[in-house]
Amino acid sequence: MQLGLIGLGKMGGNMRERIRHAGHTVVGYDRNPELSDVKDLPELVERLQAPRIVWVMVPAGAATQSTVDELAGLLEPGDVVVDGGNSRWTDDEKHAEELGAKGIGFVDAGVSGGVWGLQNGYALMVGGDKEHVDRLQPIFEALKPEGPYGYVHAGRVGAGHFSKMVHNGIEYAMMQAYAEGWELLEKVDSVDNVREVFRSWQDGTVIRSWLLDLAVNALDEDTHLDRLRGYAEDSGEGRWTVEAAIDNAVPLPAITASLFARFASRQDDSPQMKMIAALRNQFGGHAVESAEK
Repeated sequence: MQLGLIGLGKMGGNMRERIRHAGHTVVGYDRNPELSDVKDLPELVERLQAPRIVWVMVPAGAATQSTVDELAGLLEPGDVVVDGGNSRWTDDEKHAEELGAKGIGFVDAGVSGGVWGLQNGYALMVGGDKEHVDRLQPIFEALKPEGPYGYVHAGRVGAGHFSKMVHNGIEYAMMQAYAEGWELLEKVDSVDNVREVFRSWQDGTVIRSWLLDLAVNALDEDTHLDRLRGYAEDSGEGRWTVEAAIDNAVPLPAITASLFARFASRQDDSPQMKMIAALRNQFGGHAVESAEK
């Protein structure tokens, strides 16, 4: 089977390799000519036999929109575009409508697996019409992990990215829980080896997970994480998950708190805590610390 793949970064490059290992032909394009198989998108489309399938793996937002716009002018009726990036599900609906007007199919695919996907396979959450999804089945089978799990046709267009968004929201909360537990263990004098406590949880406990395994890997590399700064970015999906919860009146206290914790990580001197300190001093005479000049 032939596939065009746009975006050959950490995820896209490994996906190209895994699909090729399964015996399929992949024509890849990337702005970096050292990674690319073709010089531009017109050449990529020309190299593919109709009906074509083109998988897009570029950053969400403007980059994805411009790529879809260009493909809309290059592809023909019967071709299918797959957005495998982390796009917002509402963008999927827009892209499906735009491409559908030209007779071009659209499928959204939430992809999870990160830098380990080449070796372990990628979990795939897919949205789109059954006829388009069925055409892509050989590619999905090549990418997914071995065994019965790791792939789902979640529903109509947008369902794949919505499912991946919720997946990432849950990931936020799980990581926050491990981080809070680690900090508390590090704080007390009675626990001598926090790293080995985490390692002991990897087998036989209800909190064992791949994230826990990765936490142990990180602690093996830097026992007390002294080489890291306490700063964490957030992806758009964490914010979108909280926004969707508000829109649907669904309470997400753990996921929301984990997102706000990342915001707090960016403050060297919390403005909110200044007010808290001032109020404690006003009503209780509690000591305050002066800001350094």
